[in-house]
Amino acid sequence: MHTVEIDLNGTKITIETGKMAKQADGSVVVRCNDSLVLVSACGASKPRPGQAFFPLTVDYREYTYSAGRYPGGFIKREGRPSEKEVLTCRMIDRPIRPLFPEGYMCETQIISLVHSADAERDPDTLAMAGAGAALALSDIPFHHVMSAVRVSLLNGAYIANPTYAERASAKLSIIVAGTAEGITMVEASAGEASEEEILGAIEFGHEMCRKIVAAVVELCKLAGKTKREFKEAESNKDMAAKIDKAFRADLTDALDTKKYSKIDSYKKIDELHAKAVETIATAGGDEAAQSEAGDLLDALKERVFRDEMLKKRRRPDGRKFDEIRQITIETSLLPRTHGSTLFTRGETQALVSATLGTKDDEQRIELLHAPQGAKRFMLHYNFPPFSVGETGRNTGPGRREIGHGALAERSLSAVLPSDKDFPYTIRLVSDILESNGSSSMASVCGGSLALMDAGVPVSAAVAGVAMGLVIEGKDYAILTDIAGAEDHYGDMDFKVAGTRKGITALQMDIKVTNVTIAIMREALAQALQGRLFLLDKMDAVLSKPRGELSKYAPRIYSLTIPVDKIRELIGPGGKVIRGITEATGVKIDVEDDGSVKVYASDGVSADRAIQMITDICAVAEVGKTYLGKVVRIADFGAFVEIFPGTDGLLHISEISESRVKEVRDELNEGDQIMVKVLALEGNKIKLSRKAILKEQRDKLKAEQAAD
Repeated sequence: MHTVEIDLNGTKITIETGKMAKQADGSVVVRCNDSLVLVSACGASKPRPGQAFFPLTVDYREYTYSAGRYPGGFIKREGRPSEKEVLTCRMIDRPIRPLFPEGYMCETQIISLVHSADAERDPDTLAMAGAGAALALSDIPFHHVMSAVRVSLLNGAYIANPTYAERASAKLSIIVAGTAEGITMVEASAGEASEEEILGAIEFGHEMCRKIVAAVVELCKLAGKTKREFKEAESNKDMAAKIDKAFRADLTDALDTKKYSKIDSYKKIDELHAKAVETIATAGGDEAAQSEAGDLLDALKERVFRDEMLKKRRRPDGRKFDEIRQITIETSLLPRTHGSTLFTRGETQALVSATLGTKDDEQRIELLHAPQGAKRFMLHYNFPPFSVGETGRNTGPGRREIGHGALAERSLSAVLPSDKDFPYTIRLVSDILESNGSSSMASVCGGSLALMDAGVPVSAAVAGVAMGLVIEGKDYAILTDIAGAEDHYGDMDFKVAGTRKGITALQMDIKVTNVTIAIMREALAQALQGRLFLLDKMDAVLSKPRGELSKYAPRIYSLTIPVDKIRELIGPGGKVIRGITEATGVKIDVEDDGSVKVYASDGVSADRAIQMITDICAVAEVGKTYLGKVVRIADFGAFVEIFPGTDGLLHISEISESRVKEVRDELNEGDQIMVKVLALEGNKIKLSRKAILKEQRDKLKAEQAAD
């Protein structure tokens, strides 16, 4: 067994190999305090016949036993991956996939299992670092060492691998993945952070990644396997030259999306693909040669795209590098939803709807160190096949849909009101109706407008823009609002969402390792201009939240009662609170701190319920006057109910200004009288009718004197 230790500015991580999962091609155990993650990498020695894509799969599982708990629900074993596990799978996949050799088609699998989890830090970045280490140690022809770290900005200082508590109070939380040479992925959520704060976190994170990479390199010297030999298949240079000469001009024309729509452009490219294959077949080429001709045309298509961008400085649709496609916006489109927006940017269109609900509508989630948590804001993203003119199975959301929805959700979370200011559960659904680049950022723009259309008092509007980069040597082009082809053939795509004040979320995927901080700074500055342009367009349609909620939205009213009155409000077996809901038709939630929320479909029902709650939970105040009801008479005085369930003693000496011999000479049970609270002694309330009579007499004398 071999072990290395890394000190990340006070947080220690160890990576060991040779003890667990020894039959895997590469395996490591990554530890930090009491957290332990086992990561394995396995790969087939040869590809399947006819394999046309790289079959990389990544699985990450958080076993509940790792935190000393059972899974929730009836089935006491882990089921399908949670949303958190799916998002972590994506974060492991995205930085390593571009680093595999071009043309590598052998099935490869990364499995990360959380076997022990402390209550301090999230184990997801340990799994990411472990994936890079397991691949580096294995004989899989992965010739890089990748690692990852989470960074938070707290009180002006950057912290590596922050605790849950530090992340909760931090202005910025960002995951940086990279090699010693460069950064390969960034995932961030922030509270309106500046571009410089983001860049500072990326630089700091890359420095921490380099520390881990250096330790893994040393571990590979001790226990690394010899890499399998892999050579990329050499292309037929003669055939490539012929295809270039015959089809370059036609491909350049077909890629012109200013001249053609996306669908028409695809059709023309398909026709050229078929023509290239037919040309080789006519010349006597066998099936393998025909297949190679198709591959060479695809390679030429990418070459044409990059030449147009870097040499001719021209985008496929003729836009300037910093130009955003045409924007159209329509709000309140759906009559029965609580808020809706149709946001269209070029050939990308998102229909976003907002639904307001009660506390009962919160999403219950199971976390490693909390048997049950809850989310009051959800954004769900749907990508039906018709949005790209295709057919396909329209089943549940895949990893891509979950990832895009989570990015848009993080983008908008920073501007939502607190539960106390707006006690609603909020759900946004983004249905992508057309797609040609950055539907997730269209979901952010449409989601921000749908929230305001629903009357949610967000602190600011949020817009999102997708940026791209094409780079070769010292030549590069930074693109604003990338379309589908620019995303596919570019070297970096990054999505930036935020308000006018700062960034709320960022996602960056980089396919090369020569992107400098200077280029990132330039790209973020260009993204800011794009974001401000979008916010201007959005403000022109809806600049602030609507003043009223939809008439179809539930009404929620909040009040606070004394904690010692909670039992009285609920009643034995819930009898009292159930009686209020049956009488008024409302729903009532009571919290342990005395907070009460009343959910009603109309104001009249709410007013009735609130009055009933107030009557039950009212507390007598010294010096305040009440209209009370005599409920019992004794020799020494009368007991007067000043509100339901609460009565006080009206002593015989406080009944009248003159002497009273018998209480019944003045009062009878059932009489309604005005009384004043003289004092509160523990649970006892002292009342006076004499004080009221004296005040009335003094007032009458004053009026007579004035006349």
